[in-house]
Amino acid sequence: MSLKSVSRAFSRILATTTLVALSLPALAQDESGPNLGPAAEGAAPGGASTMSLAQELYAMGLSQGDAVTVLAAAKMAASVDAVTAEPAALDPATMIFDEGETTLRKKAAPVAAPSAPAPMGTDGTPRAVARASFFNATSEEDGAADAPVSADAMFARSQELAAGDDALLAVIESAMAEGPRDRIGGAVSWPSRLAAGTTDVWEVPFYGNFRAEIAVIGDGDANLDVVVTDETGNVVCRDVSWSDSLYCDFTPARDGYFYVTVENLGRARNSYHLMTN
Repeated sequence: MSLKSVSRAFSRILATTTLVALSLPALAQDESGPNLGPAAEGAAPGGASTMSLAQELYAMGLSQGDAVTVLAAAKMAASVDAVTAEPAALDPATMIFDEGETTLRKKAAPVAAPSAPAPMGTDGTPRAVARASFFNATSEEDGAADAPVSADAMFARSQELAAGDDALLAVIESAMAEGPRDRIGGAVSWPSRLAAGTTDVWEVPFYGNFRAEIAVIGDGDANLDVVVTDETGNVVCRDVSWSDSLYCDFTPARDGYFYVTVENLGRARNSYHLMTN
């Protein structure tokens, strides 16, 4: 793990959320301006933030061969109570990629506001997320992993790293038997298998003045570049580092849809999850 990645992970641990660029309040009230409002104060990190951080912490512990750090990541991942759902189909004809960019925008006028600001609808169903895939695969290689690292896999790896340390093994076994406390609910996980050279576009609705969380969590097989925009193409978050993990939280100024563009720049498939609150 690079020094840059370690530094970023530590910053995440201290801050618990990633800061994003915010527009001025005056612009936030303008329907034609970027759909960003003032940051929500005092909001606790949700499931998307916690799972994203758990993956970074796990990678750090693995790179250092530190069973304690890996155990901390496992306990963090186990605390997230996420519902797995399948997205609807997004019509590619409604999207326009900006020339020379991986950002996009809607062709038509903005669609109607989403029906509910909550992470789950009133009937318990996940929010209406849609996805479309673009471009042709440059490789048919499947990659070594099928999903981001699970809490169970993290616990197992911490036991491997703690081999010979009976006291630490006892602590790990106790943590596994105890199970997570105060589970963080309200997270929805949307899986995708993204071939090398292809791009996914996700349409995610959020309500204005409510904190939004988006995480892209890859399986480690390929580098993913991620850009989050509002309906008119204004960038909310961008991550083009050598990583397959992004976390973004922000507060929309008004009801609307946001677009998460995930591009696989590697040589193998990346089976990642998009996670929202």
